[in-house]
Amino acid sequence: MEKEWREVEEQVERLMSGQGSEITGCDLCPEQCKPATLKKTVTYIVCAVIFNEKEEVLMVQEVRQDCYKQWYLPAGRVEVGESLEEAVRREVKEEAGFDCEPITLLLIQEQGPQWIRFNFLAKITGGSLKTLLEADQESLQAGWWDRKAVLPLRGRDIIRIIDCGLKYYQEPWHPVTLPLDLSCRHVMQKLVLVFTNAADKIWLLLIKAPGLHLPSAAAVKTHAVTWAANMVVQEALPTAYYDHDVNTLGVFSLQHSGRQQGRTDGVCFNTLVALVPDRVQRNQDGEKVESTGVLQPPPVENPRYLWHEVHKQTLKEKLLEKIRNTSILPLHSMY
Repeated sequence: MEKEWREVEEQVERLMSGQGSEITGCDLCPEQCKPATLKKTVTYIVCAVIFNEKEEVLMVQEVRQDCYKQWYLPAGRVEVGESLEEAVRREVKEEAGFDCEPITLLLIQEQGPQWIRFNFLAKITGGSLKTLLEADQESLQAGWWDRKAVLPLRGRDIIRIIDCGLKYYQEPWHPVTLPLDLSCRHVMQKLVLVFTNAADKIWLLLIKAPGLHLPSAAAVKTHAVTWAANMVVQEALPTAYYDHDVNTLGVFSLQHSGRQQGRTDGVCFNTLVALVPDRVQRNQDGEKVESTGVLQPPPVENPRYLWHEVHKQTLKEKLLEKIRNTSILPLHSMY
C-alpha cells in the first residue's frame, strides 16, 4: 500500500507541475454522458487576447449581419481535427491578419459540457493588421483598442477576458498553461479533491480499485462541467454532502487531442477541488448553531473510496499554497 500512496502523490505532483496523465477509464460516467463529438454534442470556442507595446488590445470588426460593424476579440469555433492552439492561430490569421503564438490559457468558461470557451493570451509573430480593403466573410477589419475610446462591442462579456489578460500580461499569477496533446473521449474532470483543517493537515479523496487512484468523472449535459466533482462527493460521502461546499478552485492542466472526430474530441480538466464544511450549521430543529473547528474529513460511506492524509511536506506546502492563493487557471461556469 505504501508504494501505491507514493505513486498517487507523485501523480498529484506531476499534475500540479502542468503535466497530464493517460486516461484509461472514467470512474463516474453516467449513461447519459455520450462521447464528445465536435459539431454534434460539443462546441469549443477559442478566443485570443493580444496586446501591443502600448497595452492596446487587438479587436476585429464583425461582418455577420446580426452584429454588423460591432467589435469583438478574435474568436471562433474549433473545427474538426484541430487542436485548440491550431484553432487560435487560424482564427487570429483569418479575422485579424496576424500570425500568432499562444502564450497561455487565461480563463476557461463553460455552459455545460456542450459549450466551452478557451481564452488564450497570445503574441504576434508575423503578418499585418487586416484593413477594410481585405474585408471578407471572416471580418471587416482589425484594429487596436485602448479600452478608453467608445467602441460598439458585440458583447460586454469580453471585458472580463481582456481584464484577465491585462492582469496576466502585467504580472503572471498562475503558471503557463497550454493544452496537452492527450486524447480523451468525454468532457471530464480528474479530481485532486482535498480536505484541510486548521492545523494544516490535508487529505486526498481516492478510489481504491483497480489500484489506488484519483477519481475521474464525466460532465453531464444538464449541469456545469464542474458538477462532476459534486457527483464524486455525493457517491463517496452522501450524508456529509449537504453540509459541505464542493469548490472547484481551478485547473492544473487540461488534455485535448481532437484528431479523430467522436473518439478524441473530449477534454480532461485536471482540477483542484476543495471540500469545505458549510459555515452555517443547523441542529435537528433547523436552528443555526456555531460551527466548531473540524479536525478530520467527513467519514467515507462508500467502500469504493478512502481518504489519504498527505505527509510529504513539499506536496502539502504546494497544495496549501494553491488552495489559499488560487494561483491556478480559473474555470468559470456561465450558467
